[in-house]
Amino acid sequence: MCSARKNFSPKSEVLSFTYPRLHTGKSWYVDFTSHDPATGTMRRKKYMLDSIGKVSDRRKRAQELIESLMSLLRSGWSPWVNVEDNRGYTLLEEALHKYEKWLEKQPKLKTRQSYSSKLNVLREYINGRVIPPKYVYQYNTSFVSDFLDWLYMDREVSGRTRNNYRLWCSSLASFFMEREYISANPVLKTKPVSEDAKKRQALTPQMLHALRTHLLGEGNKIFLLACMMEYYTMIRPTELVHIRISDISLKEQSVFVSAEFSKNKRDGKVGLNSEIIKLMLDLDLFKLPGDYFIFGDKMRHSKKVGSSEIFRREWKKVRKALRWGDEYQFYSLKDSGIRDLANAKGIVIARDQARHTDISTTNKYLQGRDMPVHNETKDFKGLL
Repeated sequence: MCSARKNFSPKSEVLSFTYPRLHTGKSWYVDFTSHDPATGTMRRKKYMLDSIGKVSDRRKRAQELIESLMSLLRSGWSPWVNVEDNRGYTLLEEALHKYEKWLEKQPKLKTRQSYSSKLNVLREYINGRVIPPKYVYQYNTSFVSDFLDWLYMDREVSGRTRNNYRLWCSSLASFFMEREYISANPVLKTKPVSEDAKKRQALTPQMLHALRTHLLGEGNKIFLLACMMEYYTMIRPTELVHIRISDISLKEQSVFVSAEFSKNKRDGKVGLNSEIIKLMLDLDLFKLPGDYFIFGDKMRHSKKVGSSEIFRREWKKVRKALRWGDEYQFYSLKDSGIRDLANAKGIVIARDQARHTDISTTNKYLQGRDMPVHNETKDFKGLL
């Protein structure tokens, strides 16, 4: 079957279809060739235009037809397949919705939460593509490989996280295979990556100061606000884009995170640092309607929700300007915030602010040199 491709070009598209073209002469028609999954060959399809009288009307109809066909072909459509008779042509979102319903029946809470979180990330990737895959058969090796590359190189997840997603993609493929949406597991041709790669690093105090100075110097206060919220509130980027102005309470100095968008699928509320409030007031944030997203479309206050990719794209510009290595990521701000809050106020406070279920999760964000020291140990009178 034809494969889903990240970027379209004449060279790549000829593998599954050729561009529709207008032919004039004794007969007028638009034709193209398209892959027939049933025979495994490229077949020619023609649309005759001779029945249209005026030449100008023929050209207009041909242009409309070509544009329509290109849109369909790029979405994965084939003129040789009856969608209703081929399970591979089930809409991908419909298949994912069925998988989501299946997840709800799984007995282990951690499994449901973990798989649901990965499903949300997959949907984010699909929605962010220039031409999203439309049918479930497009869940193939090239699609999975591109998705894993996006996680590893664009979202800069660790090798271990990337490999965990690979295993999840394989389990999703098994779900599709059992329902005869696809005939083979596309993940088998992908390989795990080394988990010994350099780990994401927290920012030093000097780097945090340099970041603030740089962004103020650039007049980029909206991204400074995003960085401060990641550092102080520890709200995940995928959750941060869903925070509305109405979710901010000046009276309580808090931010509300809805269960609809949170990773653990539970409502949460975290403290809002005074420095953030000062910047919000400076940006006239509270003069806008409450239903506006703080980091909306193109990282502007907007009624339209943005993508968490806006943070990573902007971070790459900052990292290049400050000449930092790849180990320093936007999510490093959360690591830095947990470290600094744990050292200043205790690990329990840091745990609650990060909305972790237990301290062991918080500890994972702290390297040995960052672990807080309990003052009680300094005054302990031992027996030696």
